[in-house]
Amino acid sequence: MTEFIVSLEHEFKRNSNAKIAKEQKAYMRNQFDFYGIKTPIRREIQKPFLIKSHLPHKTEVEGIVKTLWNKPQREYQYFAQELVFKYKKEFAKNNIALLEYMVTHKSWWDTVDFIAVKLIGTYFILYPEQLDSYMEKWLASGNIWLQRCCLLYQLKSKGKMDTIRLEHIIQRLLGSNEFFINKAIGWVLREYSRTNQLWVTTFVANHDLANLSTKEALRLLK
Repeated sequence: MTEFIVSLEHEFKRNSNAKIAKEQKAYMRNQFDFYGIKTPIRREIQKPFLIKSHLPHKTEVEGIVKTLWNKPQREYQYFAQELVFKYKKEFAKNNIALLEYMVTHKSWWDTVDFIAVKLIGTYFILYPEQLDSYMEKWLASGNIWLQRCCLLYQLKSKGKMDTIRLEHIIQRLLGSNEFFINKAIGWVLREYSRTNQLWVTTFVANHDLANLSTKEALRLLK
């Protein structure tokens, strides 16, 4: 595990760019440090680390992810979530704890949205019996990032969208003044409008959504 992380760190440092790092930090409201590696370059750097034959054993993943999550440069968190994605078909039921950790630490949209859609969405397909307890827990948590995950985990569900659950989640979050909640409500509705325009337009007409949510929800239907 140590060798894996040290090698990754060496490659990130070798490809750092101070000017780009400053710009990236400013874009993220100065919340995170960066090496200044743009996404296409970072993904090229990562490739050898994510080849199936070179992946660490799944028992090591949680330790690696938490170690990388505690490093200051944001590139480590991006890599960590993409590492977890490699194991998505092998999620164990207790892996939800790691996904929660990733959402609630160093939280911002750039990691949370990937985790919600690509990791948590997959987890609940594998373990649907976990949905009721975790949705209620997250909705009641007061943590806007866990709440955003409740909205976005179905983002790519298309015809498999659980509209009853989606309606319940949105109703629980109505009245929020949080930009990231109201934006996500509109986003998931907009995405579902690609599949079922009638359901979305009827839902919007029958619910007192924030202006931002309504605008986003109907963006494709105008």
